[in-house]
Amino acid sequence: MKLVRFSVDGRTRLGKVAGDTVVDLTDAAEGCGASMRLLIAALPRLRPALEAAAAPVHALADVVLEAPIDDPQKFLAIGMNYKAHAEEAERGGIPVPKTQLWFNKQVSCITGPFSPVVLPHASDKVDYEAEMGVVIGTRCRHVSRQDAPGVIAGYFVGNDVSARDWQFRSPTFTLGKSFDTHGPIGPWITTADEVPDPHALTLTLSLNGEERQRTSTGDMIYDIYEQVVYLSTVMTLEPGDIILTGTPANVGIATDTFMRPGDVVRVEVTGLGAIENTFVPESAT
Repeated sequence: MKLVRFSVDGRTRLGKVAGDTVVDLTDAAEGCGASMRLLIAALPRLRPALEAAAAPVHALADVVLEAPIDDPQKFLAIGMNYKAHAEEAERGGIPVPKTQLWFNKQVSCITGPFSPVVLPHASDKVDYEAEMGVVIGTRCRHVSRQDAPGVIAGYFVGNDVSARDWQFRSPTFTLGKSFDTHGPIGPWITTADEVPDPHALTLTLSLNGEERQRTSTGDMIYDIYEQVVYLSTVMTLEPGDIILTGTPANVGIATDTFMRPGDVVRVEVTGLGAIENTFVPESAT
């Protein structure tokens, strides 16, 4: 299934995408309201009803797609997880990490798949990072690699928008990764059963129609299952927690390219859809 949060007639609802339509899951996801986190937690129980739901239906073109999950307990991201990107970062003075390098994006940065991304007054070094995202489906700790696929609910497309000047002011990266609207995700959550091999997908990013990033998700240094193992060694992962799994080479800072008002960034992952966001000045919001 492709699970969405969407708005129509001023109300946000849960749904599933079926071709060029959205099926409203309000009744099938009883008790979840508009919270995808609650639906993910209840997915094993609700799946038969969700799959059977066929009405009411809205044309996809007539609804506004919201961030598919807006209230995760954790929003985690791994740095320099593609070899070519790690090498370009090293050329810029950042040592290649010897272990997985994790940082937080504050959940308040989450925004919709087609929503504007704000260029803050406080930074003139806003950059893009195409990423594939993971949604945790099961409360878990100390997950083995063998069990890691089973704790994943699904996948989505993300852009780890980064204010580089703020990022480098702190070794944790968190402030530079967490400006409001700097976490566009979507367009929906594709459930794991529809992604036979998440390491065999193509991830691309274009800026104003020009391709800037392209990679196979199989080129990760630490694959998705290794990431889940590593994180769950430290913390309990909860249903609805989201993870960004790394960006390929040719981020903007590598070519001294930073976002300007009117820039349009599109990120796409084969089989998972695409998000597209226009960058706007802070004064416009």
